[in-house]
Amino acid sequence: MTRIAMDARMLGEGGTGVSTYARSLAAALVRIADAPLVVRSDGARRARLLRALPPGARRLVPGGGHGGISEGLVGRDIFRVAQVHFDLYGRPLPLRAPGPPGIMHWTYPVPLRLLGWRNVYTVHDAIPLDQPDLTPINVRRHARLLRAIMRDAAAIVTVSDDARGAIAAATGCDPAFVANCAQPVILPCEPPPPPAEFAPGSYFLFCGSIEPRKNLARLAAAHRASGTALPLLIAGPDGWRAEEVTAAIAAGGGHVVRLPYQGRDALIGLVAHARALLFPSLAEGFGLPVAEAMALGTAVMTSAGGALAETAGGAALLVDPQDIAAMAGAIADLGRNDALVADLAERGRVRAADFSLDRFAARLRRFYDGLPAPRAT
Repeated sequence: MTRIAMDARMLGEGGTGVSTYARSLAAALVRIADAPLVVRSDGARRARLLRALPPGARRLVPGGGHGGISEGLVGRDIFRVAQVHFDLYGRPLPLRAPGPPGIMHWTYPVPLRLLGWRNVYTVHDAIPLDQPDLTPINVRRHARLLRAIMRDAAAIVTVSDDARGAIAAATGCDPAFVANCAQPVILPCEPPPPPAEFAPGSYFLFCGSIEPRKNLARLAAAHRASGTALPLLIAGPDGWRAEEVTAAIAAGGGHVVRLPYQGRDALIGLVAHARALLFPSLAEGFGLPVAEAMALGTAVMTSAGGALAETAGGAALLVDPQDIAAMAGAIADLGRNDALVADLAERGRVRAADFSLDRFAARLRRFYDGLPAPRAT
């Protein structure tokens, strides 16, 4: 069986979609690989520039695993050093690992490559390249980084057909070089109850980072215009330009409640017991909150077109995210039409089956089996 490794860079406890993806990938690798490996850093931070200066390969040594994977390969501060190395030389930092080569799956476009291995990189979206006003990422550097990792990569992985097309168009690569393996939804068997002050079905919910891309100012205005008596709860951490988004929401008034930090279990409980999830984001690579809400049997309103409509797969109420009146009408319908809410919940459960861990693992296995032979180094 071919050795398969992934990086630990995003295997934290954070609630971002990228971190959730990394944890899901680890869970899938445990199912499909005999002895998966995780590449991690020892966390040292001193003299980063000096360690990045030598142009040669760094060596990884055997070490403990992480994120549910028992075996690991460890390098000294490799993730931070790689960023400085890329700024100096414009190419990924090469790594050498003991033992036979295999497949190295990087969960993010990090400037690292494992020599002799088939390196694949998950690129979650093309937003920094085709909608740069919606992200704080340095567009020029990100474009250089993608070109650099693509030169030696065996393939690029992404999470939707929409993202696949956007990545190919933005980078000029062959669309066949980018594979869509989607993203799984992993949830507890029994979601916890919502907070005591919110009865099941008595609120609408948005969950995600507070930033312009999430379209919260328009959502709050649409909620106010809908005339619904149900409050809109907003659960998520501050993101890029959160202060101005929060100020715009507050200036409009209405029954909008910004919740304090919610742990993973509490957030799942909020989603599971909401009247509906409202997620009219302006741009996403996949839209994990939509898939999770459907899996939990919660009705969803989300954006028409793009990755969100693809993920919804006909099982959500779709709206133009730029049209406040259209969103207001959809919110009003969700607030008063029990039959609509029940129908969306049922269709959502069916659609969410496509995002099970088993199906994700099967897609990954087919993807790995179809990779070209490793390049000579």
